[in-house]
Amino acid sequence: MLPRITFDQIAFAEPMYLWLLAVPSVLAALWLWRFAARRRDTRRLGRRRTLPIRERLAVAGDLPFWLGLILALAVTILAVARPRGPATVVRQTGLDLVILQDASASMRVKDVQGDRWQRSMTFLRTVANSLSWRDDRIAMAVFARVAAPQVRLTKDPNTFFFFIDNLFKEPPFPLYATGTWDTNMERGLHWGLRLIERDEERHGRSPNARLVVMVSDGQAWSGEIEMSLKHAASLGVPVFAVGVGTLSGGPMPEYRNTRGEVEVDPETPLRARLDRTSLQRIAAVGGGRYFELDRDGDRQIANALIDYGKRLAPTVTVTDEAEELYWYFLCVAAALAAAGVLFLRERTELWLQLAGAGLALFTITGALT
Repeated sequence: MLPRITFDQIAFAEPMYLWLLAVPSVLAALWLWRFAARRRDTRRLGRRRTLPIRERLAVAGDLPFWLGLILALAVTILAVARPRGPATVVRQTGLDLVILQDASASMRVKDVQGDRWQRSMTFLRTVANSLSWRDDRIAMAVFARVAAPQVRLTKDPNTFFFFIDNLFKEPPFPLYATGTWDTNMERGLHWGLRLIERDEERHGRSPNARLVVMVSDGQAWSGEIEMSLKHAASLGVPVFAVGVGTLSGGPMPEYRNTRGEVEVDPETPLRARLDRTSLQRIAAVGGGRYFELDRDGDRQIANALIDYGKRLAPTVTVTDEAEELYWYFLCVAAALAAAGVLFLRERTELWLQLAGAGLALFTITGALT
């Protein structure tokens, strides 16, 4: 939020204090009289004294200190009157971030810290902590063979963190369900875009930039996912891919039926490896970028995603507000008083000036709060 203040249209919220400007006005008149008297005495002294060398006398002596103090008093009175200036405030729109989290059986492979699912949850917490949550919103859907929306687009961080905390240990799809043993990224992307469309149907078109982030260990490329990517492009929604896992992979978990018996499916691979190529192609066709956990830092990935999303939203809103200006006046008053101190010659006067400045600061702070 960047305010541009119009100083030539200043108004005062407490104009009843402006009558106090009569005090520095009288003091300024006395200062001019004293300055004229000093110059008159200096000229008279120069005519009457005869010295072997040219005597140099200060033009104003310590009078500049008192002038700075008078001006500081006048500016302080203006600050107490609560000056306000109309300000044009420029606000940038937020980000609508849709997370598509792979929850298939391969996400339980332990080739990363904890397993792939827990590693993904740690990364998503970093992403959520990186959002400003002022105008930003986040949504989440998990997918295996089918997709299940978990969090609709929301500005409430507690809703998202509730999901992260309660499903950190394992995915919501149980291993005994046959649908868990498949990765249908097309279905996940379809529901991610559907979350955006449903929000638009209910609340109207959001001015926020829209971004889809798919966190997965990948799959073989298929034409179905390409069709969903084209649909995302038609909506102006770029798709980013974040890979989790390693190229060497790890052993797949055992499949147990509802009776707890281990069953072996010959079509299920014994090891699950990160399919980097497929994820890179998805990001390229989707108009986004590919990142990889433990190769790129979590904070670096989160900042890159948010920065890209913010650059997609050049639309800004401009509002006119009343900006408080008394702090500017107080800073000017402090600068004038400090400049006057430079002309002091006696240490006693300096200590008196510091004590008076402290007392004035305490009094003004109490009046303005």
